[in-house]
Amino acid sequence: MTVELGVIEGFYGPMWSWTERRKLLKTLARHGYGFYLYAPKADPYLRRRWQEPHPADEFAALVAFAELCNREGVRFGVGLSPFEIFNQFDENARHALAAKLKALDRIGVQELAILFDDMHSSTPSLASTQAEIMRWVKAHSDATTFSICPTYYSDDPVLDRVFGERPTDYLETLGAELDKDVRVFWTGEEVCSREISSGHLKRVGDRLGRKPVLWDNYPVNDGDRMSRHLHLRAFTGRPAANAAHLAGHAINPALQPTLTAIPALTLLESYRQGPDYQYGQAFHHAARELLGEALANQIQRDLLSLQDAGLGRLSDERKQALAHTYDAFDHPAASEIMRWLAGDYLVTDEMVQTQ
Repeated sequence: MTVELGVIEGFYGPMWSWTERRKLLKTLARHGYGFYLYAPKADPYLRRRWQEPHPADEFAALVAFAELCNREGVRFGVGLSPFEIFNQFDENARHALAAKLKALDRIGVQELAILFDDMHSSTPSLASTQAEIMRWVKAHSDATTFSICPTYYSDDPVLDRVFGERPTDYLETLGAELDKDVRVFWTGEEVCSREISSGHLKRVGDRLGRKPVLWDNYPVNDGDRMSRHLHLRAFTGRPAANAAHLAGHAINPALQPTLTAIPALTLLESYRQGPDYQYGQAFHHAARELLGEALANQIQRDLLSLQDAGLGRLSDERKQALAHTYDAFDHPAASEIMRWLAGDYLVTDEMVQTQ
């Protein structure tokens, strides 16, 4: 059994260029990825400044990207975070949201995701209000697929510590009051889950009254701690049997768009091969296909430094040696490693709090 795979570009930190985004899309479309949601935290016009229109050049770039997705057979979507709108969903909020939805219609959005994650709630009936907003959005959008990220999108208690204790029966109420065709994102037992089991997904699906769409926070490496590491290794802890309990599986990519394709291709193999999947072999196959044998072998030799040790535990001498090694390769992946070594991808706490 297979499941639809996709990308949710939903990380904090520096934005990709449109050239980088297009290249990753084409790579993953060739290998069967079926949807792409544009939702970078650094795009203010989808988050804190969502009531403002995108500048003309960014709007045109979004239109062109939507057209490219259509040509590649990939469903294009946008993740809109109307910041804390559920605390005051009044006439002014509706008016602003209607204008935004019309703009997204002009872009050519096929899937509209309303993202309620990473927001504080002061409304007593949070799930019911969010379901009401989704019903209103569906009535005012030309999109054909709708999805939602709940405020509490994982069992992880860190969400309760940061955003307040979750309401009793939050998932059950949300699932009961949402239209049945609305897709619901879920990250697993943790925000960044090390393992995701069929038993867990079945329990979440039973609570929601529908199969969740997995928002997989690997290989994402945003935040102060994770941005010091490259996430390159193949997927593990996501058995193919999970497909029976999922409506979709979307990866939140790493800050490095070329390198992120390596684990992305291994996820495809894990579903295809099932119990025959071997993560080490899958990494080597994907890296060799994407980067060529010489660069793939070099990265495999350096995995302990790049992924496990990270910038904080590498000596200056080791960083210089790695920079010298990868400077010899004329490839975007090698350039991303060089930029990472130089600290270009570091994500600060301030970036996370303000994006």
